[in-house]
Amino acid sequence: MDYDFSFYMPVQIFGGKNALFKNREALKLLGKCCLIVTGKTAAKKCGALSDLISVFEEEGIDYRIFDKITANPKTADCYEGGKIAREFGADFVVGIGGGSPLDAAKAVCVYAANEQIDCDEIYTKPVCSKPLPLAVIGTTAGTGSEISGVSVLTRCDGRKQSVSGKNYYAACAFADPRYTYSLPYGSTVSTALDAYCHAAEAAFSPRADFLTTRFSMLSAGILFPIIKKMSETKALPDEAERDALYYASLYAGFALNRAGTGFPHGMGYALTEDYSVPHGFACAVFLPAYLKEAQKADKELFKKFMNSSKADFDEVRAVIKSCFNFDIKISARKAAEYEERWRTLKNFKNSPADFNSRDAESLVISLFGT
Repeated sequence: MDYDFSFYMPVQIFGGKNALFKNREALKLLGKCCLIVTGKTAAKKCGALSDLISVFEEEGIDYRIFDKITANPKTADCYEGGKIAREFGADFVVGIGGGSPLDAAKAVCVYAANEQIDCDEIYTKPVCSKPLPLAVIGTTAGTGSEISGVSVLTRCDGRKQSVSGKNYYAACAFADPRYTYSLPYGSTVSTALDAYCHAAEAAFSPRADFLTTRFSMLSAGILFPIIKKMSETKALPDEAERDALYYASLYAGFALNRAGTGFPHGMGYALTEDYSVPHGFACAVFLPAYLKEAQKADKELFKKFMNSSKADFDEVRAVIKSCFNFDIKISARKAAEYEERWRTLKNFKNSPADFNSRDAESLVISLFGT
């Protein structure tokens, strides 16, 4: 067995119930003035925002709330957040939420410290000044954004695109699964599917190594049985399952952070942009095709992954199909437009076997063709 691996993840993770209260000193080290980046409702509903404000008031940390972040955060909104942080004199930023607010908070930190970068220029201009320090509080069990150096944003033209690197890691993450308890059924399933896709795509990535494979297998073994149960019962997980889902999403995040994602994620962006399919569902619908390619590339690893998932391929495919309740029709012309867009998609190179944009076009037609 090859035990070689490479691992870089500079985020200090504080896990467990009441992690924020138990580790408040970490926030005090970041400064005395903070911009809180979040959405309109979720951070309030789950209790994370009130907990953070309580800590800030007890510790004498001044704060301002920027709650304009929506699903698939826009570069323009993140730029505005960065400007507000700069004008407010924020020493650091705290992001609260699922993947969208956390990814947005990463970008806000970059914009705040780099006045020369405007909106979509975050993809092209160098980051000359060190971004503001960032702390994050996750409220969904799926994205792994708490621990990754990736920020997925929506450009001014409506296209989703990621930006990544050492400038996009948080300084610390408070991983308290209690904040996921209020997540509704649809979002719970979608984010769990997203995490399962992370585990699967990372497992068969050309960049995978011994350690990422272990994290992928560990995550898949927790995630899929709970996803299957939710698909069958249409019921929310209990608290123990919520806890398991959340930590499994972090394990998948460890693998994702090193190995990256494959073509399900790259293709899924189109369904989110053009048909408003939530991210987890949009990626998962392409996962069976990815797993087929994985089987071709490495039958032994594929068998191990299925065993870890406590399922076979047909069962995984059936569960995903039962979860995907979106009536989408895509014309051959639209599929051809996607093919042209996907010719330069890096996710194909980070996938097993030889799946290319032409194959992706055929897959879209087979799934959604009119």
